[in-house]
Amino acid sequence: MTRTNRPDWPASISSPLVNPIQPSVVYRAGSPDDLDAQYAGETQGYTYAREGHPNASALAGMIDRMEGAEGGIVTGSGMAAVSAVLLGCLQAGDHVIGGDQLYGRTLRLMQQDLPRLGIATTLADSTDVGAVRAALRPETRMIVIEIVSNPTLRLADLAGLAALAQDAGVLLVVDNTFTTPRAIQPLAHGADIVLHSVTKLLAGHSDATLGYVAARDPELRQKITDLAVTMGLTASPFDCWLAERGLLSFELRHDRAQANAAALAAFLADQPGVKRVLYPARPDHPDHNRAAQLLGEHPGNMVSFEVAGGRDAANALVRACPEIAFAPTLGDVSTTLSHPASSSHRALSPEAREAIGISEGFFRISVGIEPAEQLVDRFGRAVAAAAQG
Repeated sequence: MTRTNRPDWPASISSPLVNPIQPSVVYRAGSPDDLDAQYAGETQGYTYAREGHPNASALAGMIDRMEGAEGGIVTGSGMAAVSAVLLGCLQAGDHVIGGDQLYGRTLRLMQQDLPRLGIATTLADSTDVGAVRAALRPETRMIVIEIVSNPTLRLADLAGLAALAQDAGVLLVVDNTFTTPRAIQPLAHGADIVLHSVTKLLAGHSDATLGYVAARDPELRQKITDLAVTMGLTASPFDCWLAERGLLSFELRHDRAQANAAALAAFLADQPGVKRVLYPARPDHPDHNRAAQLLGEHPGNMVSFEVAGGRDAANALVRACPEIAFAPTLGDVSTTLSHPASSSHRALSPEAREAIGISEGFFRISVGIEPAEQLVDRFGRAVAAAAQG
């Protein structure tokens, strides 16, 4: 059977309540003039899925509204979004400054891959505007930060860095994955570009791998889009459909997980053998005042803590709570536990990890939406087991 020029799609007077998945790779045009008009932006349409498809457009529009952005694009992963920004906006001879606690693969891209392309990178403490200012060079073109660092949950000085970037004439890029637009819209606070790993809290179910990026300047927006299309950083229609479904419950999931995180942080802080607890809403957090100013009522669902006893205690803790997934991810509806020394920061020397506050007894929790009392019970058993070694 061969396809005809007429689509075999059943006619219906009604319309679907849920957006359908449209996996078509190729789209037909009516004439060369119609195709020209489409490429010129005079009409709206699709040609080839690598350049865009309806499910990606629908999802991007939803996140645009959340971020107060226009013309955002969805990519195949969070790292695809990071790559589209760095490779689309920088060129050989440029210099970029990154926060010293960015996501591990972002750091690898900046420190190992960009230099091969003639783009230099310097890392600096994003909580300290003076440190970032000292890293500026005449060829600096971009500053890349996360508002809340991974995994020590330090708060970047967003206002100070936005002012610095504007004065220096460089781009400020904010990865808003941890904080989400529920807490803050970086474009409204001086950022030039905002990006996400949609895989995490936005989609929320660990079953879709996606990224998102939006730029304030239409020219930058086009550069990023062109790079993503050329390199094939394409999002799957099915993953976009899953993420769209996840977004419908995002605020409910976020707020429930956040409430659980506050309760769990308070519980852990009172447990014997717990050396410290890091949660932005706690008065003992080193950036508590900045967190209150930037994040307001939405300090998030991430909690980090440290137990005494080193690797033996860490192993005992994980083995004592098999109900909590030990997995290097975040943003799922279920709580997950990660150990940076053996996962995200394993490439660093013990001395380098210690310098940024990551010991063998340091853990990061992505708190989910389970009953809070259930989480308290499970982590109570786990911390007690760690204390016994």
